[in-house]
Amino acid sequence: MTDRPSSSGRKVALVTGGARGIGFGIAESLLSDGYRVVVTGLGSDEVAAVAQHDNLSAHQLDVTDDASVHALIQSCETLDVLINCAGMIIRGGAEYDIDQFKKVIDVNLTGTMRMCMAAKPKLTRSAHGVIINTASMLSIFGGPLTPAYSASKGGVVQLTKSLAVAWAKDGIRVNAIAPGWIETELTKGAREDPARTKAILERTPMKRWGMPNDIGGVVAHLCSDASRFITGAVIPIDGGYSAV
Repeated sequence: MTDRPSSSGRKVALVTGGARGIGFGIAESLLSDGYRVVVTGLGSDEVAAVAQHDNLSAHQLDVTDDASVHALIQSCETLDVLINCAGMIIRGGAEYDIDQFKKVIDVNLTGTMRMCMAAKPKLTRSAHGVIINTASMLSIFGGPLTPAYSASKGGVVQLTKSLAVAWAKDGIRVNAIAPGWIETELTKGAREDPARTKAILERTPMKRWGMPNDIGGVVAHLCSDASRFITGAVIPIDGGYSAV
């Protein structure tokens, strides 16, 4: 079986939440591997900031909006890879408010499912149909101040395994990554707190923060033919944090 590229001659990858942070690190790795990449962001400023890259297009997208999700998928001539990296967290215990809890679940878990379902027909037509979902260390550990985020990321793991089993017959591989402490805007508060940073690095066997391209390299491998017999897997990318 050979890959069927788009009319541009390149395989096409869609990265939700790909306009910044881990998502953009993934987009850069896929660009280096020769993909044509579509990234999304929630705000117009972050989308505009990355739109100038060659072989990359950027769009605003709210993954909780059915119509917007379907419109974006339909705008792709072909689609070979879907990376679900859009997500949110509400800190300080605010996720115990039921409306905030539902909001986080809708973005992180239901939004992932919404993207998968919308993309499935085009991924089925691709000879390279791959989905990578974004789990977390909190798919494994409890988050006492972030119950919705933790529940959503635990759900992403089970969703990944379920779709991997269900869609293998359609030639679609479904895996997930579980990033650790990565240098992004999301972790800025922890990185600027000396005590928190010390605790994180003392527990991390590799004694450093991860970088977005540490995630991107693993995702690019999971999307490649070198991983053609891997599906239903969840790969920790955390410098050994979850092994301690």
